[in-house]
Amino acid sequence: MNNIEHVTKLMIEKGTVADIDEMEQFYNDILNSLEQGVNYPGWKKGIYPTKEGAVHGIKCDDLLIARYNNEIVGSIILNHIIVKGYETAPWNIYATDDEIYVVHTLAVHPKYAKNGVGSQLLEFAEEYGRKNNIKALRLDVYEHNTPAIRLYEKCGYKYIDKVDLGYGAYGLDWYLLFEKILEE
Repeated sequence: MNNIEHVTKLMIEKGTVADIDEMEQFYNDILNSLEQGVNYPGWKKGIYPTKEGAVHGIKCDDLLIARYNNEIVGSIILNHIIVKGYETAPWNIYATDDEIYVVHTLAVHPKYAKNGVGSQLLEFAEEYGRKNNIKALRLDVYEHNTPAIRLYEKCGYKYIDKVDLGYGAYGLDWYLLFEKILEE
């Protein structure tokens, strides 16, 4: 457990070109920490997440960055891009791709883990989705990423299915799909 107090007020905004180098360091800090401990998400340096992914997220206007004391402490990518395997899942609500946001690369700096950053990013995604008339948030998580699974369940996401997303070559055979319906 770290000594950082619960983060109560995050500034969450779209990433910009000025954030690229800091995002690269943010991802490297996470990947270095994962190499030293349990790598729950199965992320690998040079493969995922990468600076190029942040650049793409900024270019597509779908990378959101959370700051605390002017430091990047978390990030999330929200877009309409479904991953192969989503199309056959038994989702709880019918929605076209434009009516859903898919959560990608939800990341929290290791120094701020277990301090509410992930929950606040998901809450922001829900508010952002509602403002944009989104029906549901959907995501996938590696089956052994128990901290993330607990977070999603705590935030009201419902388990949908277990699928193969094609990452077996990296030792990541099965992913769990989750959904949170936004419309009431």
